[in-house]
This record gives sequence, structure tokens and C-alpha cells, in this order.
Amino acid sequence: MIIRKLRADDLEQLLKLYQHLHSEDVALPQTDIVQDIWNDILANSGYHYFGGFVGNNLVSSCVLVIIQNLTRSCAPYGLIENVVTHTEHRGRGYGKAILARALEVAWSRSCYKVMLLSGRKDPATLKFYESAGFDGYDKRGFIAKPTSL
Repeated sequence: MIIRKLRADDLEQLLKLYQHLHSEDVALPQTDIVQDIWNDILANSGYHYFGGFVGNNLVSSCVLVIIQNLTRSCAPYGLIENVVTHTEHRGRGYGKAILARALEVAWSRSCYKVMLLSGRKDPATLKFYESAGFDGYDKRGFIAKPTSL
């Protein structure tokens, strides 16, 4: 698997891969809106979308957002989201490799921590994140959602 930052022309494959992230998800808006959002993401230096490719096929991905900060001597912190590997390619170390690349970039940008939230509760997923270097016991995450969802 080759890991690289995703480019403008990777959007279609990324959206297909995201079908393996959530079995049921809210429908995307119109194509031009999605494209505008993707263009904004690519133009923002804080966003880092990583893709793992086997041949020309995107099989694994995650996004790292580096957030500027006014504490910790102004050291930024990172947030990782949307960690996904195509169901036919799981169990081969691709997800762990994608996370390792994201952490490598975060540390190179002087992040003092990287956070990852997961809605998965199954022990195998939790063990996977721990084996990739994340501590599920150090802090506790809280999520607020609008009541309209």
C-alpha cells in the first residue's frame, strides 16, 4: 500500500470508500456543493486527508486536522476523524499504517497531542486504536449534537 495526501481528483474514490465507514449515512448534498467543500478542504493547510492505495485503488483513509492553540506554549493539537478501510482490505495493517502517517505529520507540526473519537464499541476496534498508539483511558470524550438530528 502506498500512502499519500489525497488530491482533488481523489474525491470520487474517497466518497466510495466512505460507504465502508457507515452502513447508513445521511445523503450527500448536490455534487457541486460537495465539490466546493472538497475544494475548501484542500485549500486549508490545517486539513490533511491521507489515502492508502493498492494499485490505483483507494483502500484506506483518515483525516487529520491540525488546530492552532493558545495554550501549551501555542503548540497545536490534532484531531483524527473518518478512519476507514475498505471491508475487503481489513486486517492487513492498512488502517494502522494510515494512522501512523497521520501521527507522523502531527508530530512534525509540533502537535502536543492528537485526539481520536470513535463511536464503535466493539472490543476489536478499541484494541485496534490502542495498538495504533491511542490511549482510550487518559481522557474522556464528550459529544453534543443538535436536537434536530
